Amino acid sequence: MSFVSHLECSLTGERVAAGGPQTVSPAGAPLLVRYDLPRLARALSKAELAKRPPGMWRYLEFLPLRGREDILSLGECETPLVALPRLGARLGGGEILVKDEGRMPTGSFKARGLSIAVAMARAFGVRRIAMPTAGNAGAALAAYGARAGIECFVFCPEDAPEAALREAALHGARVFRVDGLINHCGELVARGAARMGWFDFSTLREPYRIEGKKTMGLELAERLGWRLPDAIFYPTGGGTGLIGMWKAFRELAAIGWVEGRMPRMVAVQSTGCAPLVRAFDQGAAEVREPWAPVETRVHGVRVPKPFGDRLCLKVLAESGGFGEAVADEAVEAMRAEIARSEGLNLSLEGAACAAAYAQALAKGRVGPAERVVLFNCASGLKSEMPAVTRRLDRHAPIDFAALGTG
Repeated sequence: MSFVSHLECSLTGERVAAGGPQTVSPAGAPLLVRYDLPRLARALSKAELAKRPPGMWRYLEFLPLRGREDILSLGECETPLVALPRLGARLGGGEILVKDEGRMPTGSFKARGLSIAVAMARAFGVRRIAMPTAGNAGAALAAYGARAGIECFVFCPEDAPEAALREAALHGARVFRVDGLINHCGELVARGAARMGWFDFSTLREPYRIEGKKTMGLELAERLGWRLPDAIFYPTGGGTGLIGMWKAFRELAAIGWVEGRMPRMVAVQSTGCAPLVRAFDQGAAEVREPWAPVETRVHGVRVPKPFGDRLCLKVLAESGGFGEAVADEAVEAMRAEIARSEGLNLSLEGAACAAAYAQALAKGRVGPAERVVLFNCASGLKSEMPAVTRRLDRHAPIDFAALGTG
């Protein structure tokens, strides 16, 4: 059933066979999955797709699995598009839609990529996996690893979000805190591969996580009636989702399924770690030097030098997009505003996208009539929330009128 034709080196275009577990290309670059798109278009129509149940597995022809028997599922859903009308009115902008990936299993968009990547690893007979993570990817790896019966090792920065680490441990992964950043965790995974016999699941060092993230783009296109938004703001650390969505849009365009202009892709980073934003503004094709020092509480974007930097920068250039870096203080203020005015609890990374949109709108980088989609990558319940300090003594007299003040 698979429509995969081959794997392709993202740097040289060299073809690599897709019949077994693969890491990077012979040139040391990320591999991309390529499909026989004319055959796919003959096998599937929009009308046939519309009859299927919602969720990412409705796009099976666009995925690398050999058939339905390879699906590895924890109940992946179609995530909603939530409008932010009050924010749009305050900013004087156009329609703002949040693609809320916090509704996925394990509470983040990492479920999409890891469900596919772990499913492919299982199909190829992989029995042990290791990954560096900022938190949510490790939680998703552990959950899908447990589902697949694959042993998982997770290495994370010492200050990674506690909820995600405990989630990974709950699912049976061996979780280790490392005194460093995610790139240092990746170095440990690479060093231990030969000794421990694990498969390295670092971002873009295997080709299939991109395909899972691609379903965000497929789902977005279908829900918007096959007309894409003007701009997409995406929190970008390793960049798998940015690359995957653009890949989805290009594949849909190749088979004639999307109408109108392609969206401008915006990589959202922090002013405390913005290697892609800096490189793009400099007109560079890659990140020349790792960002230092890394000073941000937005954990999902704390990647000093992404392995897929060339691919991310290429997406920004091809789409007519750009990079936008926002300060942590603006992120936290935006998160609080949206929670109180719109009722939506965003992750820090999702709030960063909203802050980046406000900033870009003020600069004129997006227009006031443009429709934009912001990606909330995880449930806000995974991020730290304000402490509750007000207390009442039920035995003492209570001035109820005073409860609404102060």
